Order: sequence, then C-alpha cells, then structure tokens
Amino acid sequence: MKTDHPPSGLLRGLDLLIDADWTPEQARAAIELLDDLRERIWAHYELALFEHYRQDRLTQAELPFDDPSF
Repeated sequence: MKTDHPPSGLLRGLDLLIDADWTPEQARAAIELLDDLRERIWAHYELALFEHYRQDRLTQAELPFDDPSF
C-alpha cells in the first residue's frame, strides 16, 4: 500500500475520511469550498505571507554550498 505524504509534511495526525461515492457535483462543491477558503485566508494574511515567504527564501539562500569553487 502506497502512503501519500501531504504537502504539510505531517506524518501523524487524525485521518480525514472522504466518502468514496461522491457525485461529481459533490466533489466540485468541495473543491470550490477549498478554493474560497484559500482566497479568504490569502486576502486576510497577504502581507504577512509575503514576508514569511521572503524570509524563507532568504534563509534558503544563505545555506552554505558544498562546492568550494563558488
């Protein structure tokens, strides 16, 4: 059995069970709900998220290179 790892990187936690018999309309409604949630979160936290991503990129850019020719 293949285990999918979520983008969060979490390997433990509570399972989220989704009915395997959704209609295409129900699946679409769930996706639209998630899209709306993402948009609302982004609208509220936009500046903080930009700063977080900027800091994350700066931290990654500061990692030392293993190649001494740089």
